[in-house]
Amino acid sequence: MRVVIAEDHYLVREGTRRLLEDTGDIRVVSAVGDATELLDAVEELRPEAVIADIRMPPSHHTEGIAAAHAIRAGHPGIGVVMLSQHADENYAFDLFRRGTDGLAYLLKERIGELDELLRALREVAAGRSVVDPRIVEVLMGSHTRAADAPLAALTRRELDVLRHMAEGKTNRAIAAELVLSESTIEKHVNSTFAKLGLAEEPQLHRRVSAVLAYLRHVPRGPTPTGSATPGGPPR
Repeated sequence: MRVVIAEDHYLVREGTRRLLEDTGDIRVVSAVGDATELLDAVEELRPEAVIADIRMPPSHHTEGIAAAHAIRAGHPGIGVVMLSQHADENYAFDLFRRGTDGLAYLLKERIGELDELLRALREVAAGRSVVDPRIVEVLMGSHTRAADAPLAALTRRELDVLRHMAEGKTNRAIAAELVLSESTIEKHVNSTFAKLGLAEEPQLHRRVSAVLAYLRHVPRGPTPTGSATPGGPPR
């Protein structure tokens, strides 16, 4: 897989390049230091996927997210894995507000967990989505306490299934994790979709949207300093 890396810290950038290329599965065709260089590299090289930091020069706010939106809009076949040091719900909302397809949000510590990083690259390149389990915990923990939050309608088991769905696991993998049958997991998945009001559209990646959709129904905390205010709910 041909990949472009965008990270302003040289050692992190080059270390990530070396780790990926040493797997033999990834060819890093460009490694750049800011969002402008990233967009130029994408236009010139047309990789299958991009890995980018959320906070990059010049302002070190959310240039990476803006670049991800531009890449997905101009090149829908290119997946984007966003990396951050922080599990921040506002970053998640901003990243996924135009849709979840072909996008991933991982914590930077996943760079050292090559299997997880490679899985995320394959998923976004195939048009699917991945959310870091710790980010899922932040999203779910901050809103399930609200009585009027959509997640409040879910049972404990549905919440367990939802957490595993957001980590990108298949129904079979969830069934194995929870020691349940696949048919039981499918029932919980369908019930969760129904309770969250997610339409049955084939192009909608509902498995991640199930985690993110409820953000539009409840008040959110302040936007991270310097970041753009999200313009609407995720698909």
